[in-house]
Amino acid sequence: MTAKDDELVTFEAEGALPLPAPDEQGFVENEGARIWYASYGGGPAVILLHGGLGNSGNWGYQVPDLVEAGHRVVVIDSRGHGRSTRDARPYSYHLMASDVQAVMDHAGIGEAALVGWSDGACTSLVLADQQPERVCGVFFFACNMDPSGTREFKATPVIDRCFSRHRKDYQALSATPDQFEAFVTDVSKMMATEPNYTAEQLAGIKVPVTIALGEHDEFILPDHADYLARTIPEAEFVSLPGVSHFAPLQQPDLFNRAVRAFLKRIE
Repeated sequence: MTAKDDELVTFEAEGALPLPAPDEQGFVENEGARIWYASYGGGPAVILLHGGLGNSGNWGYQVPDLVEAGHRVVVIDSRGHGRSTRDARPYSYHLMASDVQAVMDHAGIGEAALVGWSDGACTSLVLADQQPERVCGVFFFACNMDPSGTREFKATPVIDRCFSRHRKDYQALSATPDQFEAFVTDVSKMMATEPNYTAEQLAGIKVPVTIALGEHDEFILPDHADYLARTIPEAEFVSLPGVSHFAPLQQPDLFNRAVRAFLKRIE
């Protein structure tokens, strides 16, 4: 059993569990950026897409669990995040979805389940919408698909600790370690205006989707998660009790059980 870190005290000090040694890792050139990825284990592919301002290391509690469950697990640093670079264009979920597809092409992955957290959830659903034949399902955790789905931002000690860890990781991993403030500004611009899916677009999504949200999410309105689950065909809604936007770090066992249930559902 993995220890709980509800207040993210351990995460701020040490990060998540270190990722295991990958079976393969490297960079894929796509649309003016070098996108870092790593692959672990074998079996049906699961791609983990981290949240805004984070990096693949945030999945340290999930990778070993999913490898043990019989999956090939791939993590990707989103463009401009972690080890990945970016060009001068504004961030967009469509651009990041094209990065995921480029990694899949490079790594020989025809089809994968996508587990997306926050910004990674948006990227996952955009890719599923654009390339449904490449995506066998989306676990959409803690994000919105139009600007009406977000709460007014209020800083909390937990958010501050997460932000502090993101700053340390960015400075350690990035090719532009002194540009964290500009990075935050640029990512925040994307978050404020994207994604902007209509109900009609959501109703056209053709892959199985689980909409998951922590009971105490700081950023996403529960009514919006409910709306997504009702509007996307055959989607299901899963509430994660006692956790917030940071469930994969706060209570990994709870989060991992929900992901494994989703993977069983789409098999």
